[in-house]
Amino acid sequence: MKKAKWFLHPLFVFILSNIALGISLFLYIYWYVGVSKDLQAVIERYNLDGNQFFEAQTWLVILVLSLLVGVILSGILIIFIYNLKTLQLYRLQHNFINNFTHELKTPVTSIKLYLETFLKHALPREEQLKYIGFMLNDVERLSANINSILNLTRIESRLQEGSPSRIDLAEMIRGFVVKNRHLFSTCKIDVEAPPEGSCFYPVIVPLFEMLLMNILTNAVKYNTSEPPAVSISFEWKGKQLLIRFLDNGIGMAAADLKRVFKKFYQGQSDARIPLGGSGIGLYLVQQIARLHRGRMIAASDGPGKGSVLTLILPAVTEQRGNHETDGETANPDRRG
Repeated sequence: MKKAKWFLHPLFVFILSNIALGISLFLYIYWYVGVSKDLQAVIERYNLDGNQFFEAQTWLVILVLSLLVGVILSGILIIFIYNLKTLQLYRLQHNFINNFTHELKTPVTSIKLYLETFLKHALPREEQLKYIGFMLNDVERLSANINSILNLTRIESRLQEGSPSRIDLAEMIRGFVVKNRHLFSTCKIDVEAPPEGSCFYPVIVPLFEMLLMNILTNAVKYNTSEPPAVSISFEWKGKQLLIRFLDNGIGMAAADLKRVFKKFYQGQSDARIPLGGSGIGLYLVQQIARLHRGRMIAASDGPGKGSVLTLILPAVTEQRGNHETDGETANPDRRG
């Protein structure tokens, strides 16, 4: 790809435009002040009425002109920043399309190869079952990719919000792990007991399960430890509920920590982990957190040292009060 010439770079053009505008303003004021002095000298020499040549608001006009130029410069800066962000989003989308196309094409090619094998050869039943298992794995991979796009569309258009239900999050997460044990069979997932015994909080269950699925899937995928492990803990900190997901995966570089939740963003991967993915899993997690009036943050001691994803939720005064006084009656519908 041919490199653009340095003098056509947007940053250079932006700086040059601002310098040109600033110089123009300076030269105008310098010229205006010089002309005014010459006229003043002529007026004093011939005893003329100065009001015929000068307006009383000369410096006010210069001040207003300077403010207008300032507004123009601010507008140019805003447009410049907007264009940079648009360019960055375009690049991210381009990378997403390339990666996602690969994620779709690979399982389709694999399934096609297996089906052609069935057509050309009479395979024993054991071989057939083995290939069918491979095809089912590819179908699940396709389904997961398609669902991620559908979920992204629903969440961004606010079509899948639902109504929050007060549930014990620790019990809900344990149930989710048990229900999806087949997906995380190689991973050791430990859900620690909340410090106060139970942790009731209003959440939209389908969305919260989607959040858990994306976090745990990432923790397993970006992990080279044997076995992969995730520890989930709870903490009430002031007026916030913190849910931490600590893994022993490949960790994250400092530059990735603030960008990992951006749409289409993919950080540096470990050489032992195949490239791929859509770059929207953790973006979905952040959007779901925001729908619950919370946010996600990431922390890591560096590559190879694991990472911690923390869900920060605002405390609900009434429910936390119930929880503190009588955790068992905070949600009577869940009593065994």
